[in-house]
Amino acid sequence: MPIRTRNYVDELRGAARLAVAATCGVTDVVEAMHHAIGGGPERLGRPLAGATRLFTSPVYGTIRGVTAWVGAAVDRALAELAALVGDGGSAAERAAIVAVLNGIVGDYLAASGNPLAIEMQVRHGAAAGGKLLVLVHGSCNDERSWQRRGEDYGAALARELGYTPIYVRYNSGLHISDNGRALAERLDALLAGWPVAVEELAIVGHSMGGLVARSACHAGEAAGQAWRRVLRSLVCIGSPHHGALLEKSGNCVDQLLGANRYSAPLARLGMIRSAGVTDLRFGSVLDDDWRGRDRFARGADPRRPLPLPADVACYAIAGTTAPAPRGERLPGDGLVSIDSALGRHREPARTLAFGESRRFIAYATGHLDLLSSAEVYATLRDWLARRTTTTASTSAKAMANQPSPAAAAPPIAQP
Repeated sequence: MPIRTRNYVDELRGAARLAVAATCGVTDVVEAMHHAIGGGPERLGRPLAGATRLFTSPVYGTIRGVTAWVGAAVDRALAELAALVGDGGSAAERAAIVAVLNGIVGDYLAASGNPLAIEMQVRHGAAAGGKLLVLVHGSCNDERSWQRRGEDYGAALARELGYTPIYVRYNSGLHISDNGRALAERLDALLAGWPVAVEELAIVGHSMGGLVARSACHAGEAAGQAWRRVLRSLVCIGSPHHGALLEKSGNCVDQLLGANRYSAPLARLGMIRSAGVTDLRFGSVLDDDWRGRDRFARGADPRRPLPLPADVACYAIAGTTAPAPRGERLPGDGLVSIDSALGRHREPARTLAFGESRRFIAYATGHLDLLSSAEVYATLRDWLARRTTTTASTSAKAMANQPSPAAAAPPIAQP
């Protein structure tokens, strides 16, 4: 099932719309700064504020109007061109840019109907086996992230353990819980139409993908979906279960910029980042973690603790830039701390119950290098091989304990 390709001209239309929106947004910022500076000193009551607004507002209004008019004209022209050009395969470079844009402003792209918005899709090869391996990429990426430096965990596990790899593509700018619900629905539909009986399902998520997978498990269980009953393993690689350092730093920058009225307009630029990015501040995986809240507001962790899915073997892999174990506290992989990746938290209720034998730290390994590490792959393979053996043994034992037709109870005698 190939991933749908995107019309190149539609991508241009999407980029043009995004450029128009960005121009209008920057115009708002510049106008706000102009008013803040031109209004005069705060201690004198900003005596020039009225005059500044009176003379500058028409200018900025004209800029917005012309920008919108040009944008609409470009969009109409490209729409006509798209019909002539037709569909064509998109280059890997364009796909990578689209994935990054979706990670940063994907919620805006989806809400505005922009053609650049990614819709969740799944892809698998021609072979369809009874053991499925679902691979979920991280923020600002797509399914190509699993092919890094000549490594492909999905293809390798297909060769060694007989899995059928299922690659997921999704808009990483949407809320994690929205993507989790969508993934649960896609998996339910996938199993319903799968040509052979599914004996086992495993999910491997990198970075945000691990959080999306956890959210999908919760949504699938709540909805009673069939795929949840055959889920055997969940592996999270470098997933920020308790938040990512970059988004926590970004939130602090927002607060510092907003503390001064002259720099406050610049804080708006930080607030263009997507819902998916702000979910990474604490690792929010449920609707209740963000619904009805200001996602840019500084405050305590608002999450309701979500345990790991029951009856599933759950594993966690963390990366560290340290070359080897050492006495002091280890650094993370550059984006995610060791504690966050392993689900550890100072509050016991928030700690995720990854067993000691189901945790692994990869040394001298950055966040993206977790996708191309021989050591990480060997650990992943050994975990899944162990679980597969256990599952097969349990299934065989269950079959052996079932009565044979000859030993079945005789039918009730008819009078």
